[in-house]
Amino acid sequence: MASTRKSERARAADASLRAVLDSVRARADLTARRASDPVSVVHRYADPRDRELVGLLAASVAFGNVKTILAKLEDLLARIGPNPSRAAATPEARDKLMIRLRGWKHRVFLGEDLARLLAGASAVQRANGTLGQYFAAQLAEHGEIRPALAAFCDAIREAGGLYSRTRRGPAHLLPDPRGSSGVKRLLLYLRWMIRPDDGIDLGIWPIDPSHLLMPVDTHIHKLSRNLGLTREPRLTWRATEEITASLSRLDPHDPTKYDFSLCHLGMLQRCPSRRDPVRCEGCGVMPVCRHWARAR
Repeated sequence: MASTRKSERARAADASLRAVLDSVRARADLTARRASDPVSVVHRYADPRDRELVGLLAASVAFGNVKTILAKLEDLLARIGPNPSRAAATPEARDKLMIRLRGWKHRVFLGEDLARLLAGASAVQRANGTLGQYFAAQLAEHGEIRPALAAFCDAIREAGGLYSRTRRGPAHLLPDPRGSSGVKRLLLYLRWMIRPDDGIDLGIWPIDPSHLLMPVDTHIHKLSRNLGLTREPRLTWRATEEITASLSRLDPHDPTKYDFSLCHLGMLQRCPSRRDPVRCEGCGVMPVCRHWARAR
């Protein structure tokens, strides 16, 4: 009887959370939010081969202030040219790309790092038709996102020579999913490529979105703790799995569909780790936030 009541309470809590998150998602102004998100630059390209390459570049440098990220992306793509899938198609083109990206910098990333990333991704793309086909093959072989993503990154690093013993930029640009990190930028890239086209995500890879894991940054992690989606105190791979598992109870077929609206909500509200009447005013998830639930 006690277990039955506990299950009923859990189902009721999930129903309340689903209703609140659906409301937040429905109210999100996708057009306005996309314009201030790195995914906006991916939508400019019509060719799927360009889209998956630009998506990888954009997600990989999505680190820091969003205005700075967008400015750096504009500069990067202007230097690359209108056809990214051709920019490193030959050794000669790759050498010219290295020259064009000389002097470009964002955080610990240099132009040469992005040139090698694009060259490696282009090589994997040409060898397999698309990056999506290669990733789908790795997912079918390994059965899970994490080892498939690790193999995907290995192939791009190897093809592009994206290594360095003296700088941490290359390793940070394309991290190894085998570590404890939540590899948010890589999971963000997968979300862009795999989730159905909804005006934000592009849905160009032939993979079921139920395989996706939540891209977790500091905003999503703090919101997720406040909503009871995870108890993990640190932003780790384990926290990513816990948050995704919690969201899978709400929608097992598309667990990452709340990511875009929640991430922008977290940035706008500057979600605190406690009850704050000023910063929390107008927040869409207050009805299910643990801090406000305790107060009630």
